[in-house]
Amino acid sequence: MNLDRRRFIGLTAAAAAMPRVLPAQLPAGIPAVRLSGSDTTIERAAIRELRDSLRGSLLLRGDFGYDGARSVWNGMHDRYPALIVRAADARDVAHAVTFARERELLTSVKGGGHSFPGQCVADRALMIDLRSMNEVLVDVDGRRARSGGGALLYDLDFATQRHGLATTAGVVSHTGVGGFTLGGGYGRLNRKLGLTIDNLLAAEIVTADGQVRRITAEGHPDLFWAIRGGGGNFGVVTEFELRLHEVGTQMLGGEILWPVASARDVLAAYAELAPRLSDEMYLAPLMTTLPDGTGVVGMDVCHCGAPAAGERELQSLRKVARPLVDTVAVAPYLTLQTRKDGQFRPGIRVYVKGGMVRELSPALIDAMIEGFRANKGIGLSSHTAGGVVARVGVADTAWPHRAAATMISAVSMWTDPQQDAERVAAARSAWSLLKPHTGGYYGNIQSELDGARGNYGPAYERLTAIKRKYDPKNLFRLNDNIQPAAQGVSRSIALPARCR
Repeated sequence: MNLDRRRFIGLTAAAAAMPRVLPAQLPAGIPAVRLSGSDTTIERAAIRELRDSLRGSLLLRGDFGYDGARSVWNGMHDRYPALIVRAADARDVAHAVTFARERELLTSVKGGGHSFPGQCVADRALMIDLRSMNEVLVDVDGRRARSGGGALLYDLDFATQRHGLATTAGVVSHTGVGGFTLGGGYGRLNRKLGLTIDNLLAAEIVTADGQVRRITAEGHPDLFWAIRGGGGNFGVVTEFELRLHEVGTQMLGGEILWPVASARDVLAAYAELAPRLSDEMYLAPLMTTLPDGTGVVGMDVCHCGAPAAGERELQSLRKVARPLVDTVAVAPYLTLQTRKDGQFRPGIRVYVKGGMVRELSPALIDAMIEGFRANKGIGLSSHTAGGVVARVGVADTAWPHRAAATMISAVSMWTDPQQDAERVAAARSAWSLLKPHTGGYYGNIQSELDGARGNYGPAYERLTAIKRKYDPKNLFRLNDNIQPAAQGVSRSIALPARCR
């Protein structure tokens, strides 16, 4: 086995060297919140016991590293956990999960910290921080990668692209592998390679009973089915084993942007072209405002086959109107994968609502044009599916939206907290026009989750049974929550106000 190790020893050593709180410095107790929403206090002896059980670190408010650990990508969420377990390995995660379960503590899990609604951090909760567990190992001959639960998509792409390999990963590289994968995994290669969950071969997971399990299609097949699209409902995944594909390091990609006045023609041409696209071609419509205030309609382009074939597929779109910008060229795949990182930089304030779409119908195009207003802080984005994604059986994984051709979202990004109410309202207004043309949603790109029962459709009852088996008290509830189908177990999802 040819393994590519990346920074693991240095990062683990850094985590182990993090200053620990001395026993004399421990407070007599720390206010916390239970799963029921009621107040509780974690006593000094319990804090000490948890701290001493860890290879990683236990962080309390005021400790070095606490503010960095509680920070998440979306700047709208500024929350203060009671305790942060910065886990060094699955054993640390198991200790934290057991501690939380025994005390019925509200619990959040942070991988990359890229949750739009900020569910990886909660006030007075116990946070399990996986960021130190970011090792990526590549088996070149076996065409597979093992990724730690705290790795970022860039860690995965960088390690695999050194060998001309890849699996489907998202379009912002500082997204965490964990949450991204568990939610489904849309990306620029999904039409050719399938969703990330379609390439998941195995996982290591810590379930609510504190057990560390390796799960595959043969071992714990019910749990393996559930985590492929069921989100973080079933435990803390500490390692993912992913199938890799030979794709090379260079691809045809970039953006084509037209004046917003051409939006109807461009979107209609795309709608006609979309059913005929090759599996290698990823085209994602968008509407946005350039820095100079110009409104544009555009396409995010990535073609993972022969560049000449990709150029031929783009010919009809390029003839619709004269582009303002056309950056499509052969470029490193890593460049394409990091192109949006600055736009979605950590700390920016973001609100998004989106849904799944079977086709870009004339009525939906009308709604997009009506909902978009240049210089109003609203953009429209999409993630295209179809291809291999649509050829996986609807019941083969927990992700039910195999028939969707794309996902469309209304998104607003800003930096001034004083604009929060205005920007959220504007995004909701644009979404109200799009929503009638959608069905279900992609939980990974959603600031407000609209109810798992309706979203998971025919998969929901099976998911509730698996939830009952592995998490009967709903410890893992800060997600698109699937409540356990168990008599005598409260289905309440009571949360502190700032977690709602």
